[in-house]
Amino acid sequence: MKYAYFPGCVAQGACRELYQSTAALTQALGIELVELKKAACCGSGTFKEDSQLLEDTVNARNIALAEALNLPLLTHCSTCQGVIGHVNDRLQKLQQTDPAYVGQINGLLQAEGCSPYRGTAEVKHLLWILVGDYGLEALQQKVTRQLSGLKCAAFYGCYLLRAQKTIPYDDPFQPESMENVFRAVGATPIYYRGRTQCCGWPLSSYATEQSFKMAGMHVREAIEAGADCLVTPCPLCHLNLDSRQPEVEKVIGQKLGLPVLHLPQLVALALGISPKELGLDRHIVSTRPVLEKLGL
Repeated sequence: MKYAYFPGCVAQGACRELYQSTAALTQALGIELVELKKAACCGSGTFKEDSQLLEDTVNARNIALAEALNLPLLTHCSTCQGVIGHVNDRLQKLQQTDPAYVGQINGLLQAEGCSPYRGTAEVKHLLWILVGDYGLEALQQKVTRQLSGLKCAAFYGCYLLRAQKTIPYDDPFQPESMENVFRAVGATPIYYRGRTQCCGWPLSSYATEQSFKMAGMHVREAIEAGADCLVTPCPLCHLNLDSRQPEVEKVIGQKLGLPVLHLPQLVALALGISPKELGLDRHIVSTRPVLEKLGL
């Protein structure tokens, strides 16, 4: 199995542990990643506020880099999946209904010496690759450290479920893919109301208090449902739920202290990879309670 790897910005900066754990997990599973070193930021949905053409062109270029390798594009960020996947869906349709617009984009790419967008590459989140390509049975066979007794609450967020009109790997209203991964590695899934809602990150730059109240509500609900940790497929959600949890606690006037793991960290733990190698010491909210529950 081989993919063109789009790591995104946050995993190479504020959430470096996501970059680490994705590398460790894919290596353990025998998945080969060809990192797209020349890829640009997807824009997190902000480019289109100024120009739809800008968002489409930047991300057509990102997709074209994968197409030049004849590989599907893998991302481990729900926001990147949502933005790049949505652009791919749009442009594939526009190739039929408005080929002049796609031609305009390819003209801009050609002027920069880039390969043209062809619309041939799939854009797949790591979660979907685990569930749809690698398969849960194969994943289960790789488990060397059962996560028995660990109660995990998924936090899907917005982009992964609702940015694209068709999601072949899950139901956008009643998703189960993360919970099925939890079961495959021996953990117990916890259900709570906020698992498919926004974490509040998009509001944080201009409505900080409201953003933190949203994050606090989700974390509190997960705690009340009995979760030992949240697990998210999005580093931007991770920033609002983990890195800002101390600030969230001040806004809501309540101590939370719930660890928030990246999806590849959780899965890689079940494959016997060490917490240090997965960057579990980099989190703002200590992951020690999770590790102690697993006897590590």
